[in-house]
Amino acid sequence: MSAPHARLLSISATAMLLAIAGPAFAQKKYDTGASDTEIKLGNIVPYSGPASAYGAVGKAQAGYFKMINEQGGINGRKINYISYDDAYSPPKSVEQTRKLVESDEVLLMFSALGTASNTAIHKYLNGKKVPQLFLATGATKWADPKNFPWTMGWLPSYQSEGRIYAKYLMKEKPGARIAVLYQNDDFGKDYLKGLKDGIGDKLSSIVIEESYELTEPTVDSHIVKIKSLNPDVVVVFATPKFAAQSIKKIAELAWKPMMIVPNVSASIGAVMRPAGIDNAQGVLSAAYSKDATDPQWKDDAGMKAYHAFLAKYLPDANPADSSLMSGYNIAETMAIMLKQCGDDLTRENVMRQSANLKNIQQSTLLPGVKINTSPTDFSPIEQLQLMKFQGENWVLFGDVLDGELGGGANGR
Repeated sequence: MSAPHARLLSISATAMLLAIAGPAFAQKKYDTGASDTEIKLGNIVPYSGPASAYGAVGKAQAGYFKMINEQGGINGRKINYISYDDAYSPPKSVEQTRKLVESDEVLLMFSALGTASNTAIHKYLNGKKVPQLFLATGATKWADPKNFPWTMGWLPSYQSEGRIYAKYLMKEKPGARIAVLYQNDDFGKDYLKGLKDGIGDKLSSIVIEESYELTEPTVDSHIVKIKSLNPDVVVVFATPKFAAQSIKKIAELAWKPMMIVPNVSASIGAVMRPAGIDNAQGVLSAAYSKDATDPQWKDDAGMKAYHAFLAKYLPDANPADSSLMSGYNIAETMAIMLKQCGDDLTRENVMRQSANLKNIQQSTLLPGVKINTSPTDFSPIEQLQLMKFQGENWVLFGDVLDGELGGGANGR
């Protein structure tokens, strides 16, 4: 080959490589917290304090991202998951979040736990245009893209769940006298609003709305007060420690009303066993994910993978603790979304992709429960299925229900 031809071929080959590499190189976009090799995620969770049972969420997520990194990361980038303890204390939530954003320089805040904690950092993160994503709280206000475009929840909203319990009670226990014990904060009030919305014009069936403070050591006196009114149904909108106390105290009083606890306090390991398995018989709740202790999933591929994950990355963890499953599920959604971002790891694209999750059936969510978001719908999960505690497990019954106003079975 002549020299001019060789040079021409070399120039042509170089031009072709540049044509191939050019767009790919141009597409790589980063904001603070992302690079060719790393994606930094910030997290706060109560590893201590009155809601320390939820610390399992953070531990499961740390294990999940370790697994992802060992598999090569996401689009070739390793996940740097930085998780701090905020003790379920809003002032500490603010302090730790500022540290994550301003000192650790994370790309986004991921799965911060608790309604009060996220409320404390809500305006700060939106003001800084830092994504506040897939929160481990079901407060309805996290789905407000118009006013808070940088915030998106993950759990089914507490109001949706409250409406599902109301629909069930109105159908199965019409005329029942209902008592409600709720945590006196946004968490408890959101559940209560959903229940009352679902009950509608039968609000007189609620004979007492009894609140407790998170700082109280026990809710025993509230349960005694409620019993004095002799309701048929007791709905307990409480975090795990207080839900367990409620179940135990009702049993100690040799009283057997129908009892409902929220999904966030349905953990067998953190609630049912501390309350006493015998005491918990017949308690109702609702679920959106599979139960790791339920024998019906023993041959399920997603559940086999989950048990293998626990065995390798959290060998001392209790599979009966549903907070571990929550952490795993939320981390899986984050991994799916980050993969969807490709090489555009700007905060704007992170929000764009978070609002473009379509019909995702994750490996350990219940069949029929799918993740869907859009620019106007910041509620990834809106479906639940009722369940009853029998023997040592939760037993699912009925259809997958939509908790939105006017929603029915399998709707959105």
